[in-house]
Amino acid sequence: MSADTDVRIEPTWKRALSAEFEQPYWNELTGFVRTAYQKRCVYPPPKLVFNAFERCPFDVVKVVIIGQDPYHGPGQAHGLCFSVPEGVRVPPSLVNIYKELKGDLGVDVPPHGNLERWAAQGVLLLNATLTVEAGKAGSHQGKGWEQFTDAAIMALSNEREHLVFMLWGAYARNKKVLIDTDKHLVLEAAHPSPLSAHNGFFGCKHFSQANVYLAKHGTATVKW
Repeated sequence: MSADTDVRIEPTWKRALSAEFEQPYWNELTGFVRTAYQKRCVYPPPKLVFNAFERCPFDVVKVVIIGQDPYHGPGQAHGLCFSVPEGVRVPPSLVNIYKELKGDLGVDVPPHGNLERWAAQGVLLLNATLTVEAGKAGSHQGKGWEQFTDAAIMALSNEREHLVFMLWGAYARNKKVLIDTDKHLVLEAAHPSPLSAHNGFFGCKHFSQANVYLAKHGTATVKW
């Protein structure tokens, strides 16, 4: 799959990640994903696989939140980590994110779980793996998506300055090695899952810390 013809991804990201589309793993990954959509129920819908990139162009990213997999239940995944479309029950991890946001900044909890408003302000809601088989968490791990999304993180680290990376849980925290911590703010905490949120996610105050850092470096803060 060549970078110039077939990859339907937001143009600034296509430029930033152009080398990835020429790598052998990319052909293997796209072949696997194409077959999976043909033979099984896979989330999110094909047109939303790159939704995080579409909603948040490379040049406007301010904050990066890293998830692991898309939600694997019907109607949940729409290409933004931790987010679900309006009308879908708010997942437990996002309930806890909203609780922390309320405690940190006093933000009223919205009646839905759609985080597109964050993406529109420069928050990249990036899952490490961009597709998943219905009902099978982690089913598309180790197929190449991680190499692609790691490249996205490294491109941001290398080409941009003064971004905020929120790494929640052990899986996301392992991505710290990809980030130049001299140029960017890396915030680490437990995962917001009900199993771990009380182990350091609640009270982490990442949202206020992010806005203080952004303001310090002359970037508009996020209206969380």
